[in-house]
Amino acid sequence: MGRDAYARAGVDITLGNQVKSGIGAMVRTTRRPGVIGGIGGFGGCFDGKIRGYRHPVLVASIDGVGTKLKVAQEVGKHGTIGEDLVNHCVNDIAALGAEPLFFLDYIGTGKLSPKVFRQILKGLVRGCRRSGCALLGGETAQMPGIYQGEDYDLVGSIVGVVEKGKGTDGRSIRAGDVILGLPTNGLQTNGYTLARDILFKKAKLRVKGNLPGTSLKLEKLLLAVHPNYRPALLKIGKRVKIKGAAHITGGGLIDNPPRIFPKGLGAEIQLGSWPVPPLFRYLETKGKLGKVEAYRTFNMGIGMIVVVAKGDVAKVRKAVRCYEIGRIVRGDRKVRLIG
Repeated sequence: MGRDAYARAGVDITLGNQVKSGIGAMVRTTRRPGVIGGIGGFGGCFDGKIRGYRHPVLVASIDGVGTKLKVAQEVGKHGTIGEDLVNHCVNDIAALGAEPLFFLDYIGTGKLSPKVFRQILKGLVRGCRRSGCALLGGETAQMPGIYQGEDYDLVGSIVGVVEKGKGTDGRSIRAGDVILGLPTNGLQTNGYTLARDILFKKAKLRVKGNLPGTSLKLEKLLLAVHPNYRPALLKIGKRVKIKGAAHITGGGLIDNPPRIFPKGLGAEIQLGSWPVPPLFRYLETKGKLGKVEAYRTFNMGIGMIVVVAKGDVAKVRKAVRCYEIGRIVRGDRKVRLIG
């Protein structure tokens, strides 16, 4: 009787249990050394003795995918959103040189949809499996009144590890060092609120249509999976010393790089030193954005930057696809766009 009343009020516990039944098999595919026990308890357990580390330092981060969720909801495709979330979090700690250990997710919704839940979970599992990260647990909350209808929010937290003294914290960055940019394939998981405003309100485009002047499908552009940059960072790190790395998320190329600059240093980013994808050019032009606003809101085609010594640039360019986009200069921890 109580359960039925709760369901009538908007929270169906039975449905929630049915939806989550059987997910153990999927989650087990993400197991890695250190995981203790299975999923479903009051907490996930991970062994504190981490193989291969003498003095392990834990690195943690938490994030979401922003209003990219609205695009997924509009087109009815949720299979990549979970992978976006995992990769975003992996990149955040990879910028510090950390190896991902385990991940936890939170899904909040007004009305739980089994189909949507399964799609999201598959993306989470795929992202964790590809990054060698265990999906250790999560929370699915039905909260009608907070979330409307089948709207949902998706948040994830990650814990990784780095050997003490081996992280890429930016302290060795010096004036004259070079900034290399790793290319991305789209908006990643930031800037969607402004992008949707420009594309769908100002330009009145349809998500199922093409980007004007191109044969590129707008839906495909907007749902492109946020890349995982850790493999590229590992390749670079095997060849040269990475002095610092910055994940280009909210704040773009203006606000993110300064987070790794030592006191007394800044950066110059050379416009035109990498190919800016058509989507960003359209958003900049149609939205009538100034350069600073565009490069502060969007990644403009660069998803991760690495700072290396000038003499190491050639080695990095042989190892991964990247662009020489700027340099470290004397300054006050600010980025200046030039050209």
